[in-house]
Amino acid sequence: MSPAGAGETLRPASWAEALELRAERPDLLPIAGGTDVMVDVNFGRARPEGLLDLTAVRELEVTGWSVSDDIVRIGAGVTWSQAVADLADVVPGLAMAARTVGSPQIRNRGTVAGNLASASPAGDAHPPLLAALASVELESVRGRRTLSLDDFFLGPKRSAAAPDELIRAVHVPVATGPQQFSKIGTRNAMVIAVASFAIALHPERRRVGTGIGSAGPTPLRAAEAEEHLAESLPWESADPVPDSVVQRFGELVARAASPIDDVRGTAAYRRHALEVVARRTLGWAWAEYRREKEQR
Repeated sequence: MSPAGAGETLRPASWAEALELRAERPDLLPIAGGTDVMVDVNFGRARPEGLLDLTAVRELEVTGWSVSDDIVRIGAGVTWSQAVADLADVVPGLAMAARTVGSPQIRNRGTVAGNLASASPAGDAHPPLLAALASVELESVRGRRTLSLDDFFLGPKRSAAAPDELIRAVHVPVATGPQQFSKIGTRNAMVIAVASFAIALHPERRRVGTGIGSAGPTPLRAAEAEEHLAESLPWESADPVPDSVVQRFGELVARAASPIDDVRGTAAYRRHALEVVARRTLGWAWAEYRREKEQR
C-alpha cells in the first residue's frame, strides 16, 4: 500500500531492477531509509507521483563500506549508526556528524547516501564530506560516473544527479589528519542545524578542507579560508597557531557563507555562529594534530 499522497510504490528486489525502473519511471521518488522523504510527504511538502522503494534491494542490504587505495567507499545502504560505529577511524568528521542526527531509531534507518540525495543545505553529512574532499558515485542503466561533491549540489534540494540516476556510493579519502564537526541548534541532536561547520586537515598535501551547512542555498566550501589557513599553519613545527591566523580564518569562513533569515535564525546570527565554530573547530583539530605529531 502506498503512503497517503505518494501515489504508487514500486519495490525492486535487485540493483539492476532498480536502475531499470529508475530509467522507465524517473517520476518516482527513490526512498531507502525514508527519514527525509516521508517527513516531506507527511507534511505535504512533497507530492511525488510515486515512490521507488529501495529497501528490498539485496545489494544494498549486504554492501557496506570498504577501503581500497586509501579511499573509503561508503555504499548507499550504510546508515548513520554504521557511520558512528565503523567510520570514526577513517572518516572521523562524518562519524561526528552522524552522532548528531536524530534519535537512535532515525540513525538506524536513515542513510548517508539518502542525506546526500536530498541535497538539503542543512544536511548533516554534507559539511564533513565536503571538508574531506568526497565524491559521489552515480549509476544508471547508461553506466557509472563519479562527481566531486563540490559539483554535486546545484541549489536548494537540487543535485547534479540525472533523472535516471541513483547514488551507488560515496568515495572519501582516508583521513590523514584530524577532522572536526560542529552543529549549532537548539539542542545537540534531533534538530535541523541553524548552522554547521566541518574542518579537515590534510597534512600530506598541506591542505585544509572546510564545509558549511545551513548558511547558503547549497552546502558550501570556504575556499579563501582554506587557502589562508593552509599557507599559515606551522605544519612542520606544530607550534600553536597564531591568534591572528585563527581570527582571520573565522572571518573568512563567515564571509564565505550566504545565509538568510528564517524561523531557525537570522543571517547575522548564522555568520556570527560560523565565525565562532570555525575558530573553535580549528583549535580542536590543531590540538589533535600537535598530539599526534608529538607521539611520532
